[in-house]
Amino acid sequence: MDTAQLRFLADESCDFAVVRALRADGFDVYAVSENMRRSDDRLLIERAERENRILLTEDKDFGWLVFASTARSAGVILIRFPGHTRLTLVNMVRRVVREHAGQLSDSFVVIQPGAVRITRKPI
Repeated sequence: MDTAQLRFLADESCDFAVVRALRADGFDVYAVSENMRRSDDRLLIERAERENRILLTEDKDFGWLVFASTARSAGVILIRFPGHTRLTLVNMVRRVVREHAGQLSDSFVVIQPGAVRITRKPI
């Protein structure tokens, strides 16, 4: 998949620096924090799937939604960066999007300092 076709939905837990960086790179990023106060995880993942957007989050609950409750999604990127590694977060997300664009849709991706795990979600 061409990176220009990727669209994202960033939930409230997603560091806004990621939203700004992806927008600067030309991506369509809907940021929940700009448009609503409180959101329900299930409604967010449903919206992302309906709008064909990959969900950007730092909330581990989305793993449960995708794997245990088998919620449908267009893809999830779970960002796991502890406080002392936050300076590298934006560059790591940008690199993953650029290098793994074709694998992000319909996958559950975990990004950690120095590591990326891409799992195809269950059908």
